[in-house]
Amino acid sequence: MSSSPRLTRRGLLAAGGATALGAVLAACGSSGDKASEGAKGTGGGAWTFTDDRPQTVTAKSVPSRVVAFTGAAAALADFGLDKQLVGVFGETKTADGKADPQAGSLDVDKIEIIGNAWGEFSIEKYAALRPELLVTHMYDPGAYWYVPDESKDKILPLAPQALISTGRVTITQPIEHYAKLAESLGADLGAQKVVDAKARFEKASEELRQAVKAAGGVKVMACSGSADLFYVSNPKISCDLIYFAELGVEFIQPEKTDGGDYYEGLSWENAGKYPADLLLLDQRSTALQPKDLAAKPSWGQLPAVKAEQITPWDAVPRFSYAGFAPLIERLTAAIQKSRKLS
Repeated sequence: MSSSPRLTRRGLLAAGGATALGAVLAACGSSGDKASEGAKGTGGGAWTFTDDRPQTVTAKSVPSRVVAFTGAAAALADFGLDKQLVGVFGETKTADGKADPQAGSLDVDKIEIIGNAWGEFSIEKYAALRPELLVTHMYDPGAYWYVPDESKDKILPLAPQALISTGRVTITQPIEHYAKLAESLGADLGAQKVVDAKARFEKASEELRQAVKAAGGVKVMACSGSADLFYVSNPKISCDLIYFAELGVEFIQPEKTDGGDYYEGLSWENAGKYPADLLLLDQRSTALQPKDLAAKPSWGQLPAVKAEQITPWDAVPRFSYAGFAPLIERLTAAIQKSRKLS
């Protein structure tokens, strides 16, 4: 990503603290279904994969040493990769040493962590892993998620890269593209755990569709709180919200977005601008949680807060059937318990 002062998702996170939360996923232009084309090499010989930049990534043989952004590695693991994943960068372990939610089923005590926060990326550790492929999300065109701009020129020559688009498209696209990448690297998409996860995803999606119909117009607001601002996310940007909307969920659409069209930042005095029946509240550590928000008088005046109609939101979901199905089920349960408040 360029060093332009334009406020992007990266700029939001780099700002640090709760203000950096970016209550929504950042966006990148969709490159269509390019990642579903040209993946081959699992039978031996040369390997190629067309990612979402779109670029055709090549290697003399199927990469067996993959280093990835933690969430990308977790998605690949959900599709069956195992020993191929040798290193990760991005939030992997929490302060108490437990696995960060981004890590999914990864064994965080065995995989090499070359960076555990935004801006952390040890070039020395990366080089020592002898990487054959680097994988990460792409939230802005051509931008390498969690690969620091200031050291990118030293990092990228060490191994080919594959980028998967994760914004401004419905969530099924990045899920399918990560599945295709995993398959090209040797994963068996016909494995029982993968088949079962997809069936759970499809069942959960239909149950959410039915729950929305039965709820009779419950309006949902995806939001996040910081010390100074209450963020109302734009549901047309985040791929999870786009998918929920496709299933019929009615979202509050902010009138005036900023931060690259990702959200509208409201002062706490104006937090009640958009009455909602159910709050989908960012539960990342960078965002204030209900116990913290209780100190904000205007928070307590929100109709959904008074009615205790709040459910957690994983604003950076895991792009796999196994990772996303539970999030669909959680929203379904929340909608089933919610009622219209006006």
